[in-house]
Amino acid sequence: MFLYLAIVIAALFLSYLAFVNFYPSFGGDVSQERKAQYQTSEQFSDGKFVNTKAGVPADASFSEMLSIARKMLFQKIENGRPKSDLKVQEIDSAEVATYNGGARLIWFGHSALLLQMDGKNILIDPMFGNVAAPHHWFGTSRFNKELPITIDKLPKIDAVLISHDHYDHLDYGSIKLLKSKIESYIVPLGVGVHLEAWGIDSDQITELDWWDEVIFKNIKLACTPAQHFSGRKFSNSQSTLWSSWVISSESANLYFSGDGGYGTHFKDIGEKYGPFDLALLECGQYNKMWPDIHMFPEETAQAGVDVKAEVIMPIHWGAFKLALHSWTDPIERVIKKSKELNIPVIAPEIGASIQINSHQKSNTNWWLF
Repeated sequence: MFLYLAIVIAALFLSYLAFVNFYPSFGGDVSQERKAQYQTSEQFSDGKFVNTKAGVPADASFSEMLSIARKMLFQKIENGRPKSDLKVQEIDSAEVATYNGGARLIWFGHSALLLQMDGKNILIDPMFGNVAAPHHWFGTSRFNKELPITIDKLPKIDAVLISHDHYDHLDYGSIKLLKSKIESYIVPLGVGVHLEAWGIDSDQITELDWWDEVIFKNIKLACTPAQHFSGRKFSNSQSTLWSSWVISSESANLYFSGDGGYGTHFKDIGEKYGPFDLALLECGQYNKMWPDIHMFPEETAQAGVDVKAEVIMPIHWGAFKLALHSWTDPIERVIKKSKELNIPVIAPEIGASIQINSHQKSNTNWWLF
């Protein structure tokens, strides 16, 4: 009996090793040589990247991990996903390709956005896949079957910004399909190893540390702090850096939070780079079991105040079920709190065009229909 059990366990372990070592979606691993280069970063300690706040993320015990897994797999969440597939606004590929107006955004759900600014096209966290996982067996499907525009009809992309290497932000299938369209990738330290593993030339990749800046075609991109974590498999957690981004030009000043818990870094970013015309702020996939790595909606609204945003737009919701709250809880709570704090919120439908300086603050409450 024990022999058979040992054989089964060994077979499962070998299958896991084969899967993570040969299945491409897991990406690459940071070499010792690259780790040596990261020693100069204040965020790099004992071979891993760390948050400013000590003890984040907290190491969950085995029983806590089992509890979280059990709840995610078996706990029924009322209104956990839409009753039917979300309708999206279709995008005219010709209009997008020839657009030359003021700075605007198009939201694809979750944290994926197309920014058109100063005649440039910038994709942010372009996760266009159906499942936020290394394989479709390990996740639930996106809330909308159709995207506003298919990847093949997107225009040439000047740059891709990545906030961190989790599957709901850095998607192998999307990058593979986008490769021929993209000129440059600008990412936090270490994230380039995944892109290189997927055939992206290292000359196309710029890695930045927190507070590093680069001028890309007259647009300033600043890699700014976030309170989160990284890793695409058990063996490479915290091996790459996570970040938020400031995107600034003469036409608009934007902040993109990436993922992360609430902290003092928002005020620091607001003091250095604010005020912002628009702040795109994480608002979704939170739970009291992981309060330091994802913001609650009330904290999202406060973060908008901290970074000195004129308007905030909640992201990280509306596409995937990755937590135990209802799918509309994020938007309902952040709107309520934002009214208390007197900070305007925009909540566009997926695929809608958002003119950044038009001060468009009305919401259609599309999530109620």
